[in-house]
Amino acid sequence: MDFSLNEVQSMLADSIEKFVTNDYDFETRQKYAGSELGYSEKVWQSFAELGWTAVPFSEDDGGFDGTPVDMMVVMERLGRGLIVEPYLANVVLAGGVLKRSASDAQKQKWLAPMITGELQISLAFVERQARYRLSDITTVASKDGDSWRLSGAKGYALNAGNADLLIVPARTSGEQCDQDGITLFGVAANSAGVTIRGYQTVDGQQAAEITLVDVKAHSDHIIGGVDEGYAALAGVISDATLAVCAEAVGIMTVLTEKTIEYSKSRVQFGVPISSFQALQHRMVEMYTACEQSRSLLLWASTTNASSDEDAARAVSAIKYQIGTVGKRVGEEAIQIHGGMGVTWELDVAHYFKRLTAIGLQFGNADWHLDRYLD
Repeated sequence: MDFSLNEVQSMLADSIEKFVTNDYDFETRQKYAGSELGYSEKVWQSFAELGWTAVPFSEDDGGFDGTPVDMMVVMERLGRGLIVEPYLANVVLAGGVLKRSASDAQKQKWLAPMITGELQISLAFVERQARYRLSDITTVASKDGDSWRLSGAKGYALNAGNADLLIVPARTSGEQCDQDGITLFGVAANSAGVTIRGYQTVDGQQAAEITLVDVKAHSDHIIGGVDEGYAALAGVISDATLAVCAEAVGIMTVLTEKTIEYSKSRVQFGVPISSFQALQHRMVEMYTACEQSRSLLLWASTTNASSDEDAARAVSAIKYQIGTVGKRVGEEAIQIHGGMGVTWELDVAHYFKRLTAIGLQFGNADWHLDRYLD
């Protein structure tokens, strides 16, 4: 079987790699991450103009009909660049909901301007008590004539502090953890009753806590059917899990390359430390972990692309892999770099922070191991 990238995928990979190399070095990334917005609007607009924000959407929706393998290519290269622009939040999470469940009118109103870089969206699905259970939702929506009233709280909503639109899963019927009875609402971020407290995460991303108090949402802002939002939400989180695993493979690859390069220039006892057999073994293990993870990622991506019945197991398998060997690759990179490996000025420390955050995002290794076995 041929696992090489096709011509379009190779062009996509090359364009992102050239952008990162020429226009997005570590110092530039730090400047963007430290800004008030937390990313660069100019860079985000470049993403849209280059077509990267359109990859996973159908041609009818203004996209390129990209597959999970295409998204793997994009996310792995964005991971290598340690990008802080809200690609995951807009394109994978919020865009994933809209492409699955939005009406044509909603796609025209929300999805189209998101693809062109004009609209920022956040999927606010995390609740404090839920852990990783998507169906554990205490935010409630009650009917009020032709509208609905939403009350509740959401945490760790990526990009919510900069968002124009919030996509909010709320319980419209059933018990707290039922999969049935969840409805997805599109809520303007500046609506009365919405309070957003933004903050920067340890890995340089932008997130927020959201409080909803008697927030009014019109019925035409329901995305999909009433009580029928869980399936779309679960599908989106599966795609997002695969996306961050691809990002992690890119990060692991960079950490391995930088560690090998550093070992060739760092001299101890009059010789480069790369000549020490013990360190050679450790760096070989880092390289092996990267290759194993890339192979498992490709299997998971192709399985999802073909809608295989084992798709959920494949996603959990790669997430477990990233959560275990990814941690080891990051720790080895830090240790071989020595004390400077944890300094703010060295990019290795920031790659490790993002890799650590990915290990916990959308389910940690233990959670996905249990899911795989189930």
